[in-house]
Amino acid sequence: MTTVSNGVNVQALLEARDALKGAPEAAQFVWKATSKWQNGVHSTITVKEFYGLGEERAHRKESVFDADHPEVFAAEDNGITPIEYLLVGLASCLTAGVASVAQNRGIQLRSVEARLEGTHDIRGILGADSDVRNGFNDIKVTFDIDADASREDIEALVAQSQKRSAVFDALTNPTNVTVEVA
Repeated sequence: MTTVSNGVNVQALLEARDALKGAPEAAQFVWKATSKWQNGVHSTITVKEFYGLGEERAHRKESVFDADHPEVFAAEDNGITPIEYLLVGLASCLTAGVASVAQNRGIQLRSVEARLEGTHDIRGILGADSDVRNGFNDIKVTFDIDADASREDIEALVAQSQKRSAVFDALTNPTNVTVEVA
């Protein structure tokens, strides 16, 4: 039997899943981000701390992201747009899922690429047409996967990744969002 190595520690994930079945309170995570306005429509978002497994935690290193708008919106283009960050999150979550499921199913990956396109009518966010929604109209994800597996097995990897993706779920199901002023 050939050993598959996609760089995913499936055994640790399966052990965590089993442990959390008996301790659902430990599975309650709070992911955190802090945004600081810079100028115009440019902001800097920092991600470091989170809560999980019953205590405050932190990533090994702080990650900083710039969000802005392109020059065609009369902005400075200091970073990608906030809606593009949704594509980043979806792409990374689905790709991580493909790698994890492949490892668990004994499928060796050689390469995984995903192309995402989100169609967006910006008249909504500009207030030009109140009947146009502010967000994406639709998002298309196209995977190109090279693996030691049949097309059907690869399609099953993608389907399982989609089924378990937190970002896919958040984008396709209503999520309660509360916005308040401190």
